[in-house]
Amino acid sequence: MLELNSITTLFLACLLLIVGQAIVNKVEIFNRLSIPSPVIGGLIFAIISAILTSTGVLHIKIDGKFFQDFFMLAFFTTIGLGASFKLLKLGGKVLIVYWVLCGVLATFQNVIGVSMAKVLNIDPLLGLTAGAMSMEGGHGNAAAYGQTIQNYGIDSAVTAALAAATLGLVAGGLLGGPVVRYLIKKHDLTPSNTETIQKDYSNVELNRRLHKNFTVNEVFFIQATVILFCMGLGTYLGQLFSDWSGINIPLYVASMFIAVIIRNISEFANLNLIDLKLTNQIGDISLSIFLSIALMSIKLTEVYNLALPLIVIVICQIIFVALFSIFIVFRLLGKNYDAAVMIGGFIGHGLGATPNAMANLDAITKKFGNSPRAYLVVPIVGAFLVDLLGVPIITTFINIFKP
Repeated sequence: MLELNSITTLFLACLLLIVGQAIVNKVEIFNRLSIPSPVIGGLIFAIISAILTSTGVLHIKIDGKFFQDFFMLAFFTTIGLGASFKLLKLGGKVLIVYWVLCGVLATFQNVIGVSMAKVLNIDPLLGLTAGAMSMEGGHGNAAAYGQTIQNYGIDSAVTAALAAATLGLVAGGLLGGPVVRYLIKKHDLTPSNTETIQKDYSNVELNRRLHKNFTVNEVFFIQATVILFCMGLGTYLGQLFSDWSGINIPLYVASMFIAVIIRNISEFANLNLIDLKLTNQIGDISLSIFLSIALMSIKLTEVYNLALPLIVIVICQIIFVALFSIFIVFRLLGKNYDAAVMIGGFIGHGLGATPNAMANLDAITKKFGNSPRAYLVVPIVGAFLVDLLGVPIITTFINIFKP
């Protein structure tokens, strides 16, 4: 047996992250589908480890729990820091409708996961691994909540959730374009706005006031301190809430909502405390390392018996998202060209991740014409707001079906 300590595990996770990014840059299909580089790098290690273990050559044991938990907390905290209530006002009624529909989608994805699990005679919690946590939640939520479910004694929950998230990511990249093309052709839709410049609201600017008064290193230290404060306070309050209510919530949920409060207090009081561009970068790095370690930790040999049930549930999720988008979401968003384009984003992050959604928008608008409203609504909800509804919904379902 080869045992790797926590520092060596962290180094290997970073190395695999670099390898994964190099592969994504070289392989066009991975790049086009926005497959995360830590997924590629981590899977390489998981496959090699599975082969070595199954052939009896070598068993590799890694110690990644501390760093995996730390970077997971950091990632969800940065999600909270990005959630400004001013964004709701910026996007207007359409944004709120779109956001609520994301919450409805998360609920139905969990219902489908649990229902199909009962039909397929597997544990409902395993069905949830192919629900909102891996579909709308993406790899980050899949790894985090997969670990939560695994802590309840459900073996291979992390592996199942990450596998479902990967299938969903691919489907989201492939399905969005054809559905939007169908809607545009069927309803003979054309762009109503002739603007040629579209702003991607998932890209944020530096806090110039903060950088004017502090050096780059000092600004970074301020952001790191804010993130660590939210992480620390959130873990304590989350544990207190669980002890008081009897409802088990993952510690990162409390940290995320503390961060939401800090962000909005900072804006309301005009403190200019948060540099969103920097916290986003910290969040991206944290998510990448967290996912790399999570993928390294999965045991592919244990998911063999779950392969068919997972595929069946994910196929049901794909069909539902397509039908829900065409018959419900499109109508509620206005049945116009902007609504059709937003469907591409809805499917992209409803089955995968925000980069998928933005890639769908880019491909659609290049062919059919610009949609500034879609470029406002989709990234704001997909990047900053969706987890504010998704996380409580997922947590509620887990608590309903926990042992």
